[in-house]
Amino acid sequence: MGCFSDLSPIVIDMTGLGSSSKRAQKGGARPVTPRTFNSAVGGVLGVVAMSAVAGVLVSASVLPVVAVTSSATDTAISVFDNLPEILKIEDLAQPSNLYAKQGDENVRIATFYVQDRVEVGWDEISQYAKDAAIATEDPRFYEHGGVDMISMSRAMLTNTFSSAQTSGASTITMQYVKNVLVQEAEAKLNKEERDAAYDEATSQTPDRKLKEMKLAVEVEKKYSKDQILQGYLNIALFGRTIYGIEAAASYYFNVSAKDLTLPQAASLIATVNNPAKLQIDKAENIPANKGRRDMILGDMLKHTKITQAEYDEAIATEVVPDIHVKQSGCSVAGPLAFFCDYVSRAIRHDESFGNTPEERWFKFRRGGLNIYTSIDLDVQGAAQTAMAANVAAQMEGIDVGSAAITVENGTGRILAMTQNKPYNDDPEVLNANPGAYTAVNYNTDVDYGGSSGFQVGSTYKAFTLAEWIRTGHSVRDSVDTTPGAVNQAQFKASCKPGGVADYGSFKFDNATRAKGVKTVLEATAQSINGGFVSMAKKMDLCDITKMATDLGVHRAAYNNAGTNKLVNNLSSVYGGTDEIAPLTMALAYSAFGSDGKVCEPNAIDSITNSAGKEVPFTKGSCRQGIEPRVAAGVAYALQYSVTNGLARSAALSSYGIPHFAKTGTTNNYWDNWVIGGSSKATTAIWVGNATGKVDTRRYPGLETSKNRMFRAIMDVADVKFGGEQFATADSKALNVKTTAVPDTTGLEFDKAQALLTNLGFTVADGGEDDSEQPAGMVARTDPAAGSALSDGSAVTIFRSNGSMKNIPAVSGTYKDAVQTLRTNGFATVQAQCDNTSDKVPANRNDRTVTGTSPAAGTAAKETNSVTIIIKCS
Repeated sequence: MGCFSDLSPIVIDMTGLGSSSKRAQKGGARPVTPRTFNSAVGGVLGVVAMSAVAGVLVSASVLPVVAVTSSATDTAISVFDNLPEILKIEDLAQPSNLYAKQGDENVRIATFYVQDRVEVGWDEISQYAKDAAIATEDPRFYEHGGVDMISMSRAMLTNTFSSAQTSGASTITMQYVKNVLVQEAEAKLNKEERDAAYDEATSQTPDRKLKEMKLAVEVEKKYSKDQILQGYLNIALFGRTIYGIEAAASYYFNVSAKDLTLPQAASLIATVNNPAKLQIDKAENIPANKGRRDMILGDMLKHTKITQAEYDEAIATEVVPDIHVKQSGCSVAGPLAFFCDYVSRAIRHDESFGNTPEERWFKFRRGGLNIYTSIDLDVQGAAQTAMAANVAAQMEGIDVGSAAITVENGTGRILAMTQNKPYNDDPEVLNANPGAYTAVNYNTDVDYGGSSGFQVGSTYKAFTLAEWIRTGHSVRDSVDTTPGAVNQAQFKASCKPGGVADYGSFKFDNATRAKGVKTVLEATAQSINGGFVSMAKKMDLCDITKMATDLGVHRAAYNNAGTNKLVNNLSSVYGGTDEIAPLTMALAYSAFGSDGKVCEPNAIDSITNSAGKEVPFTKGSCRQGIEPRVAAGVAYALQYSVTNGLARSAALSSYGIPHFAKTGTTNNYWDNWVIGGSSKATTAIWVGNATGKVDTRRYPGLETSKNRMFRAIMDVADVKFGGEQFATADSKALNVKTTAVPDTTGLEFDKAQALLTNLGFTVADGGEDDSEQPAGMVARTDPAAGSALSDGSAVTIFRSNGSMKNIPAVSGTYKDAVQTLRTNGFATVQAQCDNTSDKVPANRNDRTVTGTSPAAGTAAKETNSVTIIIKCS
C-alpha cells in the first residue's frame, strides 16, 4: 500500500521541476485574505451548516452504527452521503535507480526522479519527527477520529469573524488526505486533467473541505494511527522536489530519517508548513526556519513530548544544514551516460510500460523502479580505460569518433558500451564547446539515441562467407582473386529487376596486390575483394543480403525510402556500403561464437519495484539465425584470420582462449573496424569520422587504435567469462571437392572455356602453342585433362597455332618410307639401323623399314628431322 509500505529507492527524471512541483511549493503556504461583510455573513451561514455536519461527522467517526435521524441534519447528511467514501492510496512517485554489476554486487550508476522520495517504515523514522509533527500539527491526533471537532469549531468561528483566515483546523489525517489527492492529480498523464485535479485537490472551498473530512474519517476506519502518521511523513513536501522524511533527512542533513536529532527533526517538520520560505538550503530562510522550529520545540515541551533539558539543548542548537544533493539523470553516470540514455530509450520503446512513449516515460520517471542492467563494470572499466588511452575526444582537423561495445554470446546482454566523447545533452554546452561533447550514442541506432551508423567495410565479408558455406561450398575451395572489371549481368540477384545485380561493367580493386587463384580461407584471412566477387558469382546476391538480415543486420537509420533494410549491390559483398551501428554488428558476429544463435540487444536483466517485487518488461529475444554448421564454418575461417591473416591484432589472449575476428576499412580509411571475440563474448570497435570524411592515417596510431582496444577489452572479458574451442566445422565446409579436368583438345576456345567454367574452374587464356590441332582450336590445358582439381582451381587453355603434324605410319622399304614422309610434309629424313651399332648400308633404299623416330602418330613440326629405322644386318 502506498505510503505505508517499507520501500527502497528507485530511478526517474532528469528534466528538472515541472509545473506540478511548482504547484506543490505554492500550495504549502496558507493564504491570508481579508474578510468582507458579505463573506463574514457567508461564514456565519457556513458555521451553521458545518455545525449540522459536525453531528454527522461525530456519528460517522465515533458512533458509525448509530442512525442519525435529526431533521436538523437531514440536509447535511444528504450532502455528506453524496461525497465519495473511498480514498485511492496509490504508490507514491519515487526515484528510480540504474544498477550495474561488479562481481556479485549491484552498484548504482544513475538515479532519476521527478519527486525525490524514499518511503520508509515506522521504525525507520525518528520518534522526534513523529512527536514534532503531532505536537505542532495535531496534538489530539491519537484521540479524534480523523476530524478534530474542537479545533474545527474554533477555526470556523475565528475564520468567520476574523479578517485573516489562518486557522485551518486540518488534522494530520486530513492533511494526509489532501496530499494523497494532490499526488493522485500529479499521477495523471494528461496535463489538462492533471491541472484540473490539482486545482480541485487544493481549492479553498467548503465542498473540498467537507470531502477532505469525510475521506479522513474513512481513512481512520481503515488504517491505524501509526500507519496514517507514517504515510503523512512519507508523502509530505519538504521543498524543491524533496518528498518524504527520508529524502528530506538525506538532502538537508545527510542522515537517514531514523537518525535525525531533535533539532533536526523539528527543523524538517517546520519546513512542511511553507517549504519555499522555510527550506534551509537557502541561507536567507534559516532564521525563519529556526523561528518555527523553536515554536515546534515549545509545542513538544508543552505536550510533554520532550523534557525541559532536551528543549533547552535543542533551542540552543543553531540550524546548520549539510546539503547532500542526489544528482538526477544520465549526466551523472560518467562514461556510462550513453548506456544510461540507451536504457531510458529502451523503456520508452517497451509497451510493457504503457501505450505510448509519453506514457511510458511518465511512468518511468515516477515509478520507483530498481533497474538491474547487464553492464559488467570490470569489462566496462577495461573499455573505458582503453578508449581514453587510444582515442582522444578531440583532434585538430577531424571530428574524431570511436565506439566500443561488448555483448554476451547467446543472450544479447550488453556487457560494455563506451565511446571517446563525453556525454552532454545541454544545447548551450554543446554549442559553446563544438566537438568536445555529444549526446549522440555512436554504438546504437538513431531510434535509440544513436547516429546514422557507419560503413562497415570488409567486416561485411563475414556475411558473404556465411552464405558461401550455407550453399554447400568449402572454405578450401579456390577462387580467382584477380582485380579488374566484371559484367554485373553475370551476377544473379533474384529480388532485383531482371534477376541480375545490375547492367554494365563494375570495376573493383584489391587493397593489396593480391591476384590469382587462392582458397576462400586465404581470401578471407587477407581480406581480398576479388575473391569475394568471384564467390558472389556463384551465389545469389539477394541471398547474401538475406543472410546478413537473418543475422539481425540493418541500417542504423531509415533512408529516403523510409526503410532501414540493407541494399543489394555488388560492392556490398566485400565492402559493406550500408551504415550500421556497432551494437548491431557485435550481435550479428556473436552468432558465429554461439552456434548461430542471434539475439536482440538486452540492456536490462531485471526490474523490481520499491517493494522488491518483480516488474514485467520486454526482454530481447534470441532465435536460431543461421545453422550451427554455418556458424562453425565462419568461426573457423575467422579464427584463421586471427592466426594467419590481417586480424592478427586480435590474436589469442595470454589466457589461451581462442578468438575469431575480422577487420575492415572503408575508402581512404574514413572508417576502421575490428569485430570478433570468443565463444562467450563478442566485441565490436569502430574508429573514424563522426562527421565528415578525413583519412585517419593522417593521425599516427589512430587507424590502428582499434586493435589495441580490442585486445585490452577481450583480455578482461576472457578472465571474466572464459571461453572454449569453437564448434568444429563440418566436412562440407572444410573438405576440398575435386573435379577432373575434361579433355577439351580440338574444341573452340569459347566452348572449352564454358565447359570448364560450368564445372567450377577458373579459366585463363594461355595463348598459342605448337600443336597438331587446327589453328585456333584448343591444343592442351594446364593442368592436363584428367587432373583432379579443387573447386575454383585455375585451368589454363592453350590454343593451337597449327604448326605441327602427326608423323604418319611407314612400311615397306626405306625408299617407300621416304616417299610417305615427304608426301606428308616432312622433307628432312635420315636412316638409322635397328641395331645402332651397325653402319647404314649403301643399299639402304631396299632395306625393310621397322619404324620411325619420333614414332608414328607423334606431333612434330614439318621442319623437324624424322629418322627412318631399317634392318641393316
